[in-house]
Amino acid sequence: RWIKFEEKVEDGGERWSSPHVPALPLHSLFQLRTCLQKGTMLLDLDATSFKEIIDTALSEQPEEAELQPALRERLAALLLLQPQHQPTKSLLQLLAELALSPCRGRKPGCATRRKAKGRSEPRTQVSKTPLKEQLRNRFKKKVPPGAEAAHVAVGEVEFLEKPFTAFIRLRRGVSLGSLAEVSLPSRFLFILLGPPRGKAYHEVGRAMATLLADELFQRVARQAEHREDLVAGIEAFLDELVVLPPGKWDPGARIPPPSHLPAPRRRTAVDPLDQPHGKGDMRAAGDRASPGHPHSGEELERTGRLFGGLLRDIQRKAPWYGSDFSDALHPQCLSAVLYIYLATVTNAITFGGMLGDATANMQGVLESFLGTAFAGFIFCLFSGQPLTILSSTGPVLVFERLLFSFSQDHSLDYLEFRLWIGLWVAFFGVVLVATEASHLVRYFTRFTEEGFCALISLIFIYDSLKKMLSLADAFPINWHYRLDNVTSYSCTCNLRRLFNPILTCLSTLQCPPLPSLQSPPATPAGLSRTQCLDRGGHLLGTSCQFVPDVTLISFLLFGGTFLFCTALKRFRSSRYFPVGVRKLVSDFAVILAILASCALDAVLGLETPKLLVPSELKPTNPARGWIIFPFGANPWWVCLLSSVPAVLVTILIFMDQQITAVILNRREYKLQKGAGFHLDLLCVSLLMVVTSVTGLPWYVSATVISLAHMDSLRKESATSAPGEHPEFLGIREQRLTGLAVFILMGVSVFMAPVLKHIPMPVLYGVFLHMGVTALNSIQLTDRVRLLLMPAKHQPDLAYLRHVPLRRVHLFTIIQLLCLALLWLLKSTVAAIIFPVMV
Repeated sequence: RWIKFEEKVEDGGERWSSPHVPALPLHSLFQLRTCLQKGTMLLDLDATSFKEIIDTALSEQPEEAELQPALRERLAALLLLQPQHQPTKSLLQLLAELALSPCRGRKPGCATRRKAKGRSEPRTQVSKTPLKEQLRNRFKKKVPPGAEAAHVAVGEVEFLEKPFTAFIRLRRGVSLGSLAEVSLPSRFLFILLGPPRGKAYHEVGRAMATLLADELFQRVARQAEHREDLVAGIEAFLDELVVLPPGKWDPGARIPPPSHLPAPRRRTAVDPLDQPHGKGDMRAAGDRASPGHPHSGEELERTGRLFGGLLRDIQRKAPWYGSDFSDALHPQCLSAVLYIYLATVTNAITFGGMLGDATANMQGVLESFLGTAFAGFIFCLFSGQPLTILSSTGPVLVFERLLFSFSQDHSLDYLEFRLWIGLWVAFFGVVLVATEASHLVRYFTRFTEEGFCALISLIFIYDSLKKMLSLADAFPINWHYRLDNVTSYSCTCNLRRLFNPILTCLSTLQCPPLPSLQSPPATPAGLSRTQCLDRGGHLLGTSCQFVPDVTLISFLLFGGTFLFCTALKRFRSSRYFPVGVRKLVSDFAVILAILASCALDAVLGLETPKLLVPSELKPTNPARGWIIFPFGANPWWVCLLSSVPAVLVTILIFMDQQITAVILNRREYKLQKGAGFHLDLLCVSLLMVVTSVTGLPWYVSATVISLAHMDSLRKESATSAPGEHPEFLGIREQRLTGLAVFILMGVSVFMAPVLKHIPMPVLYGVFLHMGVTALNSIQLTDRVRLLLMPAKHQPDLAYLRHVPLRRVHLFTIIQLLCLALLWLLKSTVAAIIFPVMV
């Protein structure tokens, strides 16, 4: 059987083979062409039953090939017999048959007797209505919707002296009862019967089936008006044929289906059927080939009017607003919410902690939680690209640290100074939106996008490893451990308070009886570390400060979560389990990995560092309130001076926001609802006002988390035809996942009792997974691998066919040098000019 690839019944007749590319003898195609030239040809036949088709085909033979009436009757009786199909059985059915079969002991001759019995049973004629086994056949789920059946009947008949050939096309698809394996309408039939000739007829039948499974020949066969049109279709097929020399490959080897098939329009230089749309198709193909540039569309065209781009963004996104909520009703969105929520919580805690250290807790973890929840919710509700996730970023954190130091050195109020900077940034942002400055995004190239994405991904990887290595300070490992010195390891409690009565006695001359003074100050047995410290004692010994198990299990949880996430994500392309199970496991990969790691941590019971969530709604620093007043603490001229650093922050916000937006709106993601560069920048600018007035952190698009959000919402076609790989259909574009994530962020303040059981190493493992996934999604990573590969082992990449290898390497090296320069710049006090360098 053929759908897109060939399947054979294996020897023994027990199962279908795996799908494979059909390999045809070239001679069989020439024989098929001769059959179509000389045999019966019925085009647009009006018939409603298989018997009517056979009678017409036998009665309208060419004169030179006309059969005797007796032979026609025998041939009709033969063709009208019910075919014996190989049923498609599930694994449970096969196991049940194995258990119930009397031949499970593999007695000699059992299979022979069953075959003989099958041959001796009288075969019925084709039924006019589908049989029960046809209607219940599980294989129908694999057939693409709208498919039709074509029937190829070939075989050897002893009573014929010359071959009988017929090609029939029905005017419309007709259900031919029990003829097909599954109940489908039929349009094409091909019959070839003749005297014994070995495998010749079989190979001609395979050639016909391969042609009918070919999209271009199907088109020819549907529109053919004469015999010559079909022959011309075979000639066109022969023109594209690739012949494998017989001595250079194994004819018994089955070629597996390729991961990608060429589009039919690419197979033909000029196709008359496609001429009206040819230029548009070629232009679309060229656009797809252009790397990462959606920027030639209307989203970034200048209108020449104030706020013209913003109004166009609103007009473009408004019709989709209702579907932005209805499209989220899918289980995949639930997994995306949980995944991105945990990533956002970890990011908020990490950056909140660093902000607290940098600003003397003027902004801390609680402010980070509330700011992320508020800014993210508002952005997802009104932005042009709601798949974007807002977060604190490294460059903003560097600016906050420098600003706080400057305020301390010059005796300025940090929060008031910051408020004016935020107001200026918002003003500059609105000016950029009004003047359509976002059209500059069209000049961003793959070079800039990849460098920026690689930098942010490396920051995620570096921060996760850095946090893990810092655990060795909190839970130090005993590097000086020696087995011979095991007897010297101890930790005892010394209670110095026992000596206080002696000092009191000597000073007041009121001593207790002598017997109590003579007893030594013994350490009570069974005293825990906490009890010892509570009683004013201290710990003595060489092993008191070492907790090596916590560091070890933390690294195991960290690496295990990363590897588990990666393995489960790849489970979608596994060979095991049905496709629905594989998709479900892949969608919930990160959540399953986190749950498994948390369960392992709970079973071991070690005191690994856990997620710390604030449980009270009050500012981290009690010296500040929730509203920052613009006047009173600083001189009046500070409001004017703050416009200078605001220019740098505006550049930082603009570049960070728009480069992330460019990456998320690439053509390769097949987004259907359009971008909103101007609208997104306006939302971020207006949010700067609110976060500055309330003293909350500033937020901008987070590249890595947004890419992870996109990746968790990928849509793929159901694998219908056997051997066909799932096709990427695009992203599930909606607002609900982002809104749910940030609602959960706000509720997290009240979920501290639950969240405190999640180990931080597990979340750092998720961070590492996000960074590595984002890094692997860019072409730069592939080109770096090429630097380490000998030419003969390099993959067959499209650009290597057209660009000299040395030029590819030169491009990669320049990109790596720029990336290294950005990293060095980010790590110094000059990090404030980071966006200018980008």
